[in-house]
Order: sequence, then C-alpha cells, then structure tokens
Amino acid sequence: MSYIPTSSTKDYLAEYDSAAPADKYPLVRRWMMTEPLPFFKQLRAQRPILVTPECVLVSKYADVIDLLQMPKIFTVDLYKPKMGVTATDPGYLMAHDDDAIHYREKSLMQGMLNRNDLPRIRALISRASQEILNKADGKIDIVYNYCRMVPAILVQEYFGLDNVDKKDLIEWSFWNQYDVFHNQPFDLNSPEHYQYIKDNHDRVTVALGNYIKKALLEKLAMVKLDQTKNILLIGWRILKGILNKLVGKPTPIPKDDVFSRMLRTSFAEQVEFDLVRVGVNAGGLLIGAIETTSQAVAQVIEFFIKQPDLLAKAKTAAQQTDLKAFDNLVWEALRYVPISPYMFRQTSEEYTLAKGSDYETTIPPKTNVIVLTQSAMFDEFANTNPDEFNPDRTFYHNFNFGFGPHDCLGKYVGMEMIPEMVRQVLLLPKLRAESPIDFKNGPFPESYSLAWGE
Repeated sequence: MSYIPTSSTKDYLAEYDSAAPADKYPLVRRWMMTEPLPFFKQLRAQRPILVTPECVLVSKYADVIDLLQMPKIFTVDLYKPKMGVTATDPGYLMAHDDDAIHYREKSLMQGMLNRNDLPRIRALISRASQEILNKADGKIDIVYNYCRMVPAILVQEYFGLDNVDKKDLIEWSFWNQYDVFHNQPFDLNSPEHYQYIKDNHDRVTVALGNYIKKALLEKLAMVKLDQTKNILLIGWRILKGILNKLVGKPTPIPKDDVFSRMLRTSFAEQVEFDLVRVGVNAGGLLIGAIETTSQAVAQVIEFFIKQPDLLAKAKTAAQQTDLKAFDNLVWEALRYVPISPYMFRQTSEEYTLAKGSDYETTIPPKTNVIVLTQSAMFDEFANTNPDEFNPDRTFYHNFNFGFGPHDCLGKYVGMEMIPEMVRQVLLLPKLRAESPIDFKNGPFPESYSLAWGE
C-alpha cells in the first residue's frame, strides 16, 4: 500500500503555465517541498524536463542517471565557493568533478573507511543509542539529544575527532550543511537570511579549522611517539607479548580511528596527500556525518509511527537476529521521506538531455539543474508498482546516498548507522510521538518529542 499520497487531481502544470513569470519557480519550489510525489508524477508523465526561469528540473530515472554520470558537464561548481575552493586552495574533494584530487582522495578515504569495520560501527551505534535512550527515562526530544548526538559519538570514537565538545561537532556540521546545500540561488532565501547562514558557516569554518590544526598536531605526536617506541622497544614488545600470552593478559593496542590511520600511513610525495590534505579530509568526515544522519533517522521514525500497521511490522523485524529485513524497511521508508527530494548541478557547457525522445531539451551552459532523485525512485522504469511500499526493492535504484562519482563517501557507514539508530527507538515499548517534527522554518528537523512505556 502507499503511505504518502503519490497522486492528486490537482493540475500542477496548468497552474504553473498560467502563473506570472516571477511566480513560476516559487510555485515549483513549494510543490517540491510540500507535495513532491504527486507533482513529480505529473512531471514524469507530461513534462519530464521542466524549464523554469530559475533552473531546470529533471524528473525521470533514465535522465537522472545519465546526467549524474557526466560530472564534467553537470558539475558541482556551486559547491566550490562553499567548500573553500580558491585559486590557491583546492578545498574539499567533493567540490571537484572527475579530476585528480577527487579521484585520488576519495579512493584513499574509501580505504581508510575500511568496510571490514562495519560490524564494529554497528555495535558502537547500538551501544551509544541504548545508553542515551536508557538515560532518557521514557521521554526525549529526539532530534538534538539522539539523532544528532549518536552520530557525534561516532565522529569522536570512530572518525577520531575527539577531545572536543559534541555540541561543537553538531554545530559545525549543521552550518556547513545548511550553507552548501540549502543556501543556493534556487532556495529563494532572502538576502538577509542568505547572509545570516553564510556568516555562521564562515564562523564555524574558522572554529573547525583551528580544532583540526590542534587535533592533527596532538594525534601526530602520539602516532610518532608510538612509532618511535615500536622501533626502540621492538625486542621488549615481542618478549612482553610472549609473557602476556603466558599469563593471560592482552598486549595493549594503540587507539584506532580514521584520523589516526591517515597519520600512521606513509604516502609518497607524488601521491600529494600531505598533512594539510589529511586535516581537510578529517573535517570532511564530520561535515557529512551528523546533520544528514539526524534528518534521515528522525523522518523515518516519524514515518513509521504515523503508520500503525507498518510500525508493528518494523518492530517485529527489529527483534530478529538477521537485520536485513529491518534495514530494507528503513530504505524503503526513505524513498518516501528522503533528506532531500533533489540534488543540484550546474552545466559547464551546452548539452541536450533525453536525446531522441519527444521531450529532448537543450540546456545552456551555466544553468542550474535540479536533479529530482526522489522522482527517479518513483519512476516505473526503476521500480515496479512504484507507488506501493515494498521493502524488497533493489538498493541499486535508491538515491539516498547519491549516485555516480559524487555518491556519499561514507555511505557504507550510513547504511549501518541509520537503520540501527531507527531500530533502537522502535524497540522501545509503547512508542508514541507527542508532537510532529518541527522544522522551525528551516530545512532540517529541529524538534520531535517521543515518549514510551506507561
């Protein structure tokens, strides 16, 4: 069955066509955020590529896949000023399109985020989630105290951005995400609000940069000390290990986190992954981890709570030893309530999309393109009976972690963290919401009060 309306008798395109030019995109923007599925369904059927005065919307699966595989044409140039790219500073790898720095650093970081760590990550999330919920004593405003706090714990314990207040980590992630992904021309923010977001992003960028410099020096000193001790005391370590085995005591193991892994690893100069790049990539792990996870978890929990039959099914699956069925429920829920219904790109040159079709469209250079990834997930080309809730769909047609060269660096971490955080909440007895999610006029959930037990 369908849990969110995917069809409507409303004629969106007729209303769009009759609107004044200045009102066209604001109408589209409102429908994208408040009535996405029926609006997208009409787009796919009648106008798969919608050219508005502000940007171009692309709604069909085949076209979404096509453009996301051409990063040199459909670029992330809009990221660049938000991610520190200047003539002298390359900024973060995700602001680059299919070039040396993106290819090199994403590959290196995928190795550091070893997928063999996934059982450890799931166990860490399970423990952290249970500790927070147990202390809550039957009631919690879940967004800040859980949805943001649990990934902040992961950032400290697994990514290695420790010795800092979790509140700072949360704030740094929040303003980076807000400015990069929700403060673009097509977001229609007022000049005053645009500047407010940018000022906060600039402020936390300084704070994060200062922290990374300090943490890098501290961790580097610890790594070098450990390496020196290994060289000088190798004989003693071997003997100590033998003795410990004889008396049943484990040999201490140096702390392992991703930040430390980068510092322990030696790269040839030609690899161009020096300490500056280590610091930039450590910061990138934080920025991508907290606010996106928080939104996904909060929205999935609300989605389940609003559907009693689905909540019961999810609760049953959450108690099984094999969690694949439960995780699939979460990913199908996120098809309905993704963290965003779209991604965005900017064309570097003229390109004709959907060539040979009756809706082929030539898009000029420097055009902002709204890639309707949620619409693509409801396209019949990708999913049979797309309006039905079906947790057995293939994950390869899911866009919640992006697609192509710019898919999420930490997606395999997220694939453990998000469902486990949802699962721990759904295991609570007599779970109920005391209020709907409150976005407080922003793009992210800010408040969501839950209670459980008697």
